[in-house]
Amino acid sequence: MTTGTSARFDGRLLTPGDPGYDAARTVWNAMIDRRPRMIVRAASVTDVSTAVRLARELDLEIGVRCGGHNVAGLAVPADGLMIDLTPLNRVRVDPIRRRALVQGGALLGALDRASQPHGLATTAGNVSHTGVGGLTLGGGMGWLARQHGLACDNVISYTMVTADGVVVTASRNENADLYWGLRGGGGNFGIVTNFEFQLHHTGTQTLVAEFDFRAEDAVPVLEGWRDLNAVAPRPATFTADVRSTAIGPLATVGFVWVGDPVLGRRLLPAMRALGRPVAERVTTQSYRALQQRDDTTGGHAYRRYSSAHYLRRFPITAIEAFLLRGASDLHAGTSLPGVGLQAHGGAIADVADADAAFSHRATTFEFSAGSRWTEPSEDDIRMAAARTAGAALDPYADGVYVNSLAADEGQRGVRRAYPAAKLARLTALKTIWDPHNVFHLNHNIRPHSQ
Repeated sequence: MTTGTSARFDGRLLTPGDPGYDAARTVWNAMIDRRPRMIVRAASVTDVSTAVRLARELDLEIGVRCGGHNVAGLAVPADGLMIDLTPLNRVRVDPIRRRALVQGGALLGALDRASQPHGLATTAGNVSHTGVGGLTLGGGMGWLARQHGLACDNVISYTMVTADGVVVTASRNENADLYWGLRGGGGNFGIVTNFEFQLHHTGTQTLVAEFDFRAEDAVPVLEGWRDLNAVAPRPATFTADVRSTAIGPLATVGFVWVGDPVLGRRLLPAMRALGRPVAERVTTQSYRALQQRDDTTGGHAYRRYSSAHYLRRFPITAIEAFLLRGASDLHAGTSLPGVGLQAHGGAIADVADADAAFSHRATTFEFSAGSRWTEPSEDDIRMAAARTAGAALDPYADGVYVNSLAADEGQRGVRRAYPAAKLARLTALKTIWDPHNVFHLNHNIRPHSQ
């Protein structure tokens, strides 16, 4: 369709008041309520190139939507041009070569649906309605990462639209520096319209084990769980969380196993020896069901804020802070955020830190403190609670996952995500590929000119 300028699109151009406009600008975090001047629902790579050129012609900020899961809502530019990639959602799997060709607007669930009938998968997050693009460009943690590396470690090639609207390919053999930067550097260099992934024989079975303990009894439990994690097999991803419940705060420890459940059950005696839980859940399910199990808690319509860290160590003082969630006592109230840990290590750490923009591969656990609520009147108290819980773990922090950064962390957050030497290389790369910082609605790596 036409735009009133010379630009033409294979997909739809939406402006305020058009059918579908409000749905297209609605993203995962309900706090985000911005109104773009126009939304291009791209139906082709050519649409993406045309939209970039149009935005520059009209001097409009560009936001890029894949799954819309970024907690900061960076996909939605106020009075700017939003490029909605969600119509570009095709996934094609070659089971012989174990490759997946994934368009930039596809969701993780689409990748799993296409690959799992062949017993194949690749690292792809924990919630099926997350976008492949945003997850992968920031690194891409998931239940397969300890076995097969991060999502970005499994990308063979990228197709990207540059700030000039030109289409380029990046791989180890073509535009190798750009390939390095796209593996963890976020959306700073351009708009990726196609990913080529390596798939792995994973089977279709999983096992999840969870043990609930009263928070007041959980310090020795978490110490033991931490020590078991240090020797855990790679198919196991250890998890822990603390949450408020009707019977008081509970700490849950356990693991997710991707592979033969019989082998995963071998870890259960050591888990059960940690203490006497108030509840135990051990379930087997398909890999696709595992990927969807947090879809409700991770669903849309909630207001959200989070704080996060990477942790290399988790001493008893950190355990105590984790259980308190930023409060002065364990029973401080129901407005405290939920906090969680997910284990790294394994194949993530096999990759040399210099091999990709993604950083902090020596991480032991990723920590997150997340609040979700529905009433705008609670915004300040909920956000403050998540910040306070995150600050309690500051003394033990060694960086942060760029995809977990909140909007208000700014350049300080970027410096936490990338060590100084790596940030310098990313800045040089940004200066080459986007010298005018056209793509700045992200956790921004600024070019030298800025």
